[in-house]
Amino acid sequence: MKNSVKLLIVAILFSSGVYSQAPQVEDQLNPLVTGVPSLSIAPDARAAGIGDVGAATTPDVNSQYWNPAKYVFMESQAGLSISYTPWLRKLVGDIDLAYVAGYWKFDQRQSLSASLRYFSLGEITLTNQEGNSEGTANPNELAFDAAYSLKLSDKLSGAVALRYIRSDLGNGSQNMEMTPGNSVAADVAAYYKTPIAIETGDGNLALGLNISNIGSKISYDDYNTSNFIPTNLRLGASFDYPIDTYNTISVSGDVNKLLVPTQLNKNGTMTPDEYRDLSPISGIFKSFADAPGGFKEELQEIMWSVGAEYAYNKQFFVRGGYFYENQYKGNRKYFTAGAGFKLNVFQLDAAYVISTSQSNPLDQTLRFSLSFDLFGLKNLVK
Repeated sequence: MKNSVKLLIVAILFSSGVYSQAPQVEDQLNPLVTGVPSLSIAPDARAAGIGDVGAATTPDVNSQYWNPAKYVFMESQAGLSISYTPWLRKLVGDIDLAYVAGYWKFDQRQSLSASLRYFSLGEITLTNQEGNSEGTANPNELAFDAAYSLKLSDKLSGAVALRYIRSDLGNGSQNMEMTPGNSVAADVAAYYKTPIAIETGDGNLALGLNISNIGSKISYDDYNTSNFIPTNLRLGASFDYPIDTYNTISVSGDVNKLLVPTQLNKNGTMTPDEYRDLSPISGIFKSFADAPGGFKEELQEIMWSVGAEYAYNKQFFVRGGYFYENQYKGNRKYFTAGAGFKLNVFQLDAAYVISTSQSNPLDQTLRFSLSFDLFGLKNLVK
């Protein structure tokens, strides 16, 4: 049963996005499907605890995924984080996501950062139509990226990132007729932060933008067919409210839209040749006005999330949030909860997902992150 579930997941990852050859009617299931969907999984526990929000939240070591432009506003000069997510544990026991991120501020206006993510689908036993074993496969996906961030003014920063992506869904198998898929992509990000004076102290209003995974399509059959990678537009806002000297609460929100076209257009479906010949940049512009249900369906493609974080003395953290995706576009709806503890140069965070939609495999998903202030650690051991 477990192998069947994982084979189904591989099929979804390998899917070219065609759900039906008939025109879609309004208010019918029509999700956007991309290659390498693991790139859309929130990797760290802090952001996961506040509803998968991160475009404009307070900068932290895992900003590489959410908005790398935030790094130049970090207080410490260098940091490293390790995160682990046991994925889809309600279905199988050996799918997981590992993530490492780090940054270095080499002066007050510039920083370099990088991250590595590895998504493993575990081991799959392959069988033929008679049920006889034909070996095993170990499908996996990985991505490595590096970013440069620059503070343009005291309140505004920008960043660019470059990413290498590899998806090997037939790893270890000689019987699956597919080749590893490779792609390169870029992110463009901006972050704006301004203080706001209130009675209890200085609050902070922040705005964030990140257009991620602008890059080449990915193919598993030498480009006879190809899929768009999950190019995504993320916009966010956040406000930090100091209750008093020791207590602070932050309220944040993000909206997301996948910038990939649907194969089901207003006239029915695109042919495989039309879809294959559509360039990634053309797909981005097409994605704003190609839903078969018109403007109403375009709005359904927007995902949103909100969350809050309470901090005591910048050492103890309690978090909560909510993520929403329309029922016709994937139906991910869940609450999140999280907590964190910081001691000197170490910080440990954990997050938990509570699904509100029936039979959601994301329910009860846990994430863990361990972060290090490398500059503080260096001073501590002197």
